[in-house]
Amino acid sequence: MDFLRWLFDAKYEFAGGGFLLWREVMGNLFGLASALGGMRRKIWAWPVGIVGNALLFTVFMGSVFGSPVYANLLGQAGRQVMFIAVSIYGWQRWRQSRALKHDAGGSPGAAVAPRWAGTRTRWLLVAAMIGGTAVLTPVFRALGSYEPVGADAWIFMGSLLATYGMAKGWVEFWLIWVAVDLVGVPLLFSAGYYASAFMYIFYGAFTLAGFFVWWRAGRNAASAGSAGAATAPAWPSPAPSETRAVQ
Repeated sequence: MDFLRWLFDAKYEFAGGGFLLWREVMGNLFGLASALGGMRRKIWAWPVGIVGNALLFTVFMGSVFGSPVYANLLGQAGRQVMFIAVSIYGWQRWRQSRALKHDAGGSPGAAVAPRWAGTRTRWLLVAAMIGGTAVLTPVFRALGSYEPVGADAWIFMGSLLATYGMAKGWVEFWLIWVAVDLVGVPLLFSAGYYASAFMYIFYGAFTLAGFFVWWRAGRNAASAGSAGAATAPAWPSPAPSETRAVQ
């Protein structure tokens, strides 16, 4: 209980009267560690991210948890709950992917092989981003979220789609994070969440680096697959009964 009391009350105060909540800093550090693990395609990225999400939920619902920052960002708080739910899905999916890869004789190091989502899926992601933002904006406004509410809704939808894209192994999810960061930085500064705002600036550069890392990994995997197919022996096709038995 003493630790929880310290966790909720601890803050770093500046000379001019400003401050940083330590749980906001800690939550963002857990988020950074999760992003680093995601870039390397490590399964531990998911549970580490969940810890950060739980901490940041208490930060962005400031008036509920007695925080000295009372600007409730419902999109920011709600996306932490969404992160936890989608992270459980991604965690399980990456575990299954790694198990299948190991059973097939591949290296167990990376849990998922990056791939492009495809043109149709990209358009669906764009439509979901715009449509979801339009639907959530009046809902968040009615619940009393901090203005501009549209920015808060944009961040929520982008975070949802990016986390789902990471779970699926789509390279494009990094670009969705860039779109989230571009809106998130000015919103967080205006609401007084300085630690998160500075972390978003860092995330912006980090997500671009992550995009190129996954892009190269996906290209290398595709090249290896093409080379393997070209050098594979031409075995005779199984009979229909044999095919059904394998399936």
